Amino acid sequence: MKTKVQSLYLLIPALLIISSCGNNDQKKAGAGAADQPQAYPVVAVTAQSTDLEIDYPATLEGIQNVDIRPKVDGFIERIYVDEGATVKKGQLLFSINAPQYEQLVRTANAAISSAEADVNGAQLQVNKTKPLVEKDIISKYDLDAAQLTLQSRKAALAQARAELANARVNLSYTRIESPVDGVIGSIPYKTGSLVSATSVQPLTTVSNISRVYAYFSMNEKQLLDFSRNYKGANLAAQLKNIPAVSLVLSDGTAYAENGKIESINGLINTNTGSASMRATFKNPSLLLRSGASASVRVPQPVENAVLIPQKSTIDLQGKKFVYVVDAKGTVKNTEIEIMELTKGNFYVVTKGLKAGDKIVLEGFQSLKDGAQIKPEEKPADSVYAELQSK
Repeated sequence: MKTKVQSLYLLIPALLIISSCGNNDQKKAGAGAADQPQAYPVVAVTAQSTDLEIDYPATLEGIQNVDIRPKVDGFIERIYVDEGATVKKGQLLFSINAPQYEQLVRTANAAISSAEADVNGAQLQVNKTKPLVEKDIISKYDLDAAQLTLQSRKAALAQARAELANARVNLSYTRIESPVDGVIGSIPYKTGSLVSATSVQPLTTVSNISRVYAYFSMNEKQLLDFSRNYKGANLAAQLKNIPAVSLVLSDGTAYAENGKIESINGLINTNTGSASMRATFKNPSLLLRSGASASVRVPQPVENAVLIPQKSTIDLQGKKFVYVVDAKGTVKNTEIEIMELTKGNFYVVTKGLKAGDKIVLEGFQSLKDGAQIKPEEKPADSVYAELQSK
């Protein structure tokens, strides 16, 4: 019995030694796993030529906005169109009841008849006097007087005809026709309303919106950058080199037709510090209307632009940082400078990175400056394509 107890006491230390050795091996294995660098996706930045886009608030106007005003006083007798209707040049819009102009036409016609009778009478007097003068029965003075009377009567006839023409013109003003092709605006006056040439509001406005002007402004700095981006000896040459611009409607959708910048104001407004610009867009479907708001999207070409994904940056105290990975897999928290304009989901880096540098793509929230990582490089083309599709 004593021998068994002694054997048991000898066995326990041996088991403790074996157990201790096993625990040490597990700790070493765990420490070795902790020392292994963690894998992070990285991408090599590239330099490429691209177009940035900047939106400018704009106001739309038709190429013609014509106020329709009466030229004579009277009551609106009839309205031939409705608000929003499409009209053609020469189409009748309104008729005005103004009987005084009809009376003037009748009076002018009567005056012409009277003047024609006077001319005929004076002509007869000349015809009667002329042979008597030739026979020396009466003096030549009588013939001269008769001819002067005839001349006076002809002048009176010409004046009467002119008055008739004026009366007819005034009468024609009672029928108001559209001066251009376009779309009818609001009609503030209704049938029976008294209108005149001095009325504050026009009868309506006809807008020719077959083409639409988009007016927008650039501040002085933007205008200088804009002018430097396009070659040309003068403004006209630069305008030809400006690429097509697009239009973003008020609901955020893009308009189907591209436009062209055709005019840049030569003066900078001293009150606003900006210059007005005008882009023209075709409007075959008449979707665009005068007075509407939109944004003109202007492309800005950038050569050798270094683009990085926005998700790969860190914001710290108003500055941008990225984790740059060196050849040994060591990361460095690097400050960068970017342009105000963005390219979709990308920033354009102006300082701090160069083509070929590798940055941590994402998942770096717990990463520290100087840490070792296991880079898993992603093809730049696939990364850019994936982000552009979002």
